[in-house]
Amino acid sequence: MLPEAVPHRQALLHEARALQVAGVPEGMDAALLAALVRQEGGLFAHVARDEARMNALVEQLQFFAPEVEVLCFPAWDCLPYDRVSPRADVMMRRLESLFRLQETAAETQPRILLTTVNAIAQRVVPRTVVAQAGRRIRRGDETGMEELARFCARNGYARVDVVAEPGEFARRGGLLDIFPAGAKEPLRLDFFGDTLESLHGFDAASQRSADKEDEFLLLPASEALLDEAAVRRFRSGYVARFGAASGEDGLYQSISRGERFRGMEHWLPLFHGQMEPLFDYLPASVWLSFDDRCEGARARRLEAIEDYQGERARHAGESSLGAPVYQPLPADELYILDAEWQQHLAGLRVRRFAPGSASQQQSLPAVDMGARRGRDFAPERGQAGSNVFEALARHIDALRAQGLRVVTASWSDPSRERLLALLGDHGVADMQAVDSWQEVLRLPQKTLASVSLALEAGMESAGFAVVSEQDVLGERLIRRRPKRKRIFFDIGDLTPGDYVVHVDHGIARFEGLRTLEAAGASHDCLLLAYKGGDKLFLPVENVDLLSRYASAAGEVVLDKLGGSAWQARKAGMKKRLRDMAGRLIATARARALTSGAIMQLPPGYEEFCARFPFEETEDQAEAMRLVAQDMASGRPMDRLVCGDVGFGKTEVALRAAFIAAMNGWQVAVLAPTTLLARQHFATFRERFFGFPVEMRHLSRFVTAAEARAAVDGLASGKVDIVVGTHALLAKRVRFRSLGLFILDEEQHFGVRHKERLKELQHGVHVLTLSATPIPRTLQLALSGVRELSVIATPPVDRIAVRSYLSPFDPVVTREALLRERYRGGRSFYVCPRISDLDEVARFLRTYLPELKVAVAHGQMPVARLDASMTAFYEGECDILLTTNIVESGLDIPEANTLIVHRSELFGLAQLYQLRGRIGRGKTRAYAYFTVPANRILPESVERRLHVLLSLEELGSGLRLAFHDLDIRGSGNLLGEEQSGHIREVGFELYRSMLEDALRESRGETVEEAWSPRIS
Repeated sequence: MLPEAVPHRQALLHEARALQVAGVPEGMDAALLAALVRQEGGLFAHVARDEARMNALVEQLQFFAPEVEVLCFPAWDCLPYDRVSPRADVMMRRLESLFRLQETAAETQPRILLTTVNAIAQRVVPRTVVAQAGRRIRRGDETGMEELARFCARNGYARVDVVAEPGEFARRGGLLDIFPAGAKEPLRLDFFGDTLESLHGFDAASQRSADKEDEFLLLPASEALLDEAAVRRFRSGYVARFGAASGEDGLYQSISRGERFRGMEHWLPLFHGQMEPLFDYLPASVWLSFDDRCEGARARRLEAIEDYQGERARHAGESSLGAPVYQPLPADELYILDAEWQQHLAGLRVRRFAPGSASQQQSLPAVDMGARRGRDFAPERGQAGSNVFEALARHIDALRAQGLRVVTASWSDPSRERLLALLGDHGVADMQAVDSWQEVLRLPQKTLASVSLALEAGMESAGFAVVSEQDVLGERLIRRRPKRKRIFFDIGDLTPGDYVVHVDHGIARFEGLRTLEAAGASHDCLLLAYKGGDKLFLPVENVDLLSRYASAAGEVVLDKLGGSAWQARKAGMKKRLRDMAGRLIATARARALTSGAIMQLPPGYEEFCARFPFEETEDQAEAMRLVAQDMASGRPMDRLVCGDVGFGKTEVALRAAFIAAMNGWQVAVLAPTTLLARQHFATFRERFFGFPVEMRHLSRFVTAAEARAAVDGLASGKVDIVVGTHALLAKRVRFRSLGLFILDEEQHFGVRHKERLKELQHGVHVLTLSATPIPRTLQLALSGVRELSVIATPPVDRIAVRSYLSPFDPVVTREALLRERYRGGRSFYVCPRISDLDEVARFLRTYLPELKVAVAHGQMPVARLDASMTAFYEGECDILLTTNIVESGLDIPEANTLIVHRSELFGLAQLYQLRGRIGRGKTRAYAYFTVPANRILPESVERRLHVLLSLEELGSGLRLAFHDLDIRGSGNLLGEEQSGHIREVGFELYRSMLEDALRESRGETVEEAWSPRIS
């Protein structure tokens, strides 16, 4: 089935209109597709069972056939008959692929269209509309800026002040910034009159212009167009189907005014007259292939469509507790049902890939491609005392002895390097890292080729054997390397009206971006307004001179440009910081002179790291490097690892614990809740399986006998690692040789707990983990008293949680919970008080009798709480009805819907942490923050909830902590009240001035011991 093995089977492939292609192991269908498209040319279409498989194929085809054009047509990232719209970037990718298909319909160059079952089962925008909507814009065109701005406004682009995301545009003087479909970065169009004079890409974070472009393709950002003709079609079609619209029908009223409405794409046939199947975009000669299990995925999709349409039809025209009226279209107007589906397939050449042998395939004529699933090393992974890499080395030698060419496929370059090093340690010789399949074929047959390629599983055929990283180490998840973002301040964070602090000129109001002509060249500048109407134009490349100013607008007094008040305030701040720096130096010196255990990287460390089922992000790798460096320094480590929920802080703790335990020291892991402690214990036990480490759990979830055994084992030194809650802080707990103390979710522990921690921590390495550290902790880290590592890079396959704030609505709530059930997931329903649980439980039994509900709260008996949590973990129930005991650290990737009851009763950090319980995988997650209907909320509550919704971007937890630090100050820092210091000058400038004061005051002999590091 590999590329050179395919041509002799081409005759067989043409013998039947429908053909079962067997012997195609999971993950190797990309190699077959690459060979087929090279052989026959023209367009191939392949249907994957889901989005994850399609995205994996895109990566694999770049390896097997980099010269072949790949078009990607994803499905909407919302469910049928939803109230939300698909994301703009999803619709733009779809429209780009449709435009390319109709534009190049007659081309014979090899191309592959990748799509999914959900995407091909849905009708699409007609070809005539796509052809007319797409425009190629070239430098020198007489295309007026007014016309392009109107095009963007009509076709779904959001007008913003600063363009940062696909589907946005901004107009500033003679410049038009657009982030169109297919572009890797936004584009800046510079007009002279109606002539497009220049065209540049630019960086969304810094707003700095990049390379010149000659042309680009401008497509709509939405599949629902809002030109006059489309609005007329919608109005007439809507009334014809559903009768006269009422004043409560928000969809009809908004479209009639020419305004976009959330979820309007679910009425696309009314905008376009009639939709088309994706099949109509394909030439008659196309080969159409299907993944294994596509038919099952399509059957489940049709079942969900029928159910959603039926539910909507039963409540058509109703408005419940403020929810908008919903008039659903018939399913056959939006989707391709069974009879039509079979008609389309009957006219095409169809292949269905299957992993088994031809003899196992009965439904269609079959040809066996001669490949089978490779060896899975799961038995070695699950057997204590067994070394999976020794088994791998023996397997590679056996394959070579059979005359097979052996290839190892790792999911990233770093993991490939680690695998090669481990194989070398276990006696494998003659290995070569290569970057393409062509290089693999050029190597001598006995040479082990190692490639960086994300394959779900390996395979073996007549001439080749491919061993995937997942075969060896278990399930892996792709992590592409994302572009690093600035942690503290970004132009994209600013909106006109925000207050900023200039390092030389003080407090100003940001008015937006402007373009100035100077010395015959254009310069992009930030316009800053000062007292008395003074204005300062700051070039975007000098944005580092600014800090955000966080005080409420009513408290702000602008500085006078060129005045002396700002300089006087800044000088006073410097004096106060110099006074404080002496005491910080004394604290740092005392810490530097304290001896700590020296812990070197132990044997087996690389193998332990290889068990991590992800690729480390750059931030993670740097944090791990610094932790290991601290533990080997001979001084007690005191490091804060700050990273958003799900960004990989626990992995840093696991590796630190491994270093300590394998060096003969005891490790204590303290978590704030019993649920989080239990989860950590399970994670540690799984990762340390097979290593000579004794581990215990200490919380109210364990029996008295187990607790006694844990305490005795810690005192005697038999227990190496203990994971627990506040029980670890009890006076009866004594450690024989405590070397590392790991404190998770530090913000949940009070003063009394931290005083006890100080007793335990003398001379001990301390690692603190937090997504939203309290102001004092963050300030100590920024001051250099504690070391700080920031994990600000999210996993790229992570999708930001969609958040909604609205009055409680039974229909919306039912819809959200059923949607999660139908896509195979689970939901959290969180109440602020235990007394609310019974009322919500009655609602769930009444409105959702088909779903199973488990109840959990902190006052339940241990056995019942454990049973409820276990049922939810293992998928035996659909909804966990609970209080905020699930706030901290729980990791359940299948749970991707959150309903927060009476969200106004929670704090900002609590809500942010609760939202972090969902969206921890590759699935779009939804969070609904409900408030009482027909009740006006206090201004402070409104502001808190607004801040939460504004922090929807991944990695916003640290920004929330900085926001808290700016507003509240740092608290009592080493005896000196710092509240207001940061508010006076802004966070960025405060941090810079504090570092300057420390540099002036410190002694050179301890410089390296305490120097502030933000990694």
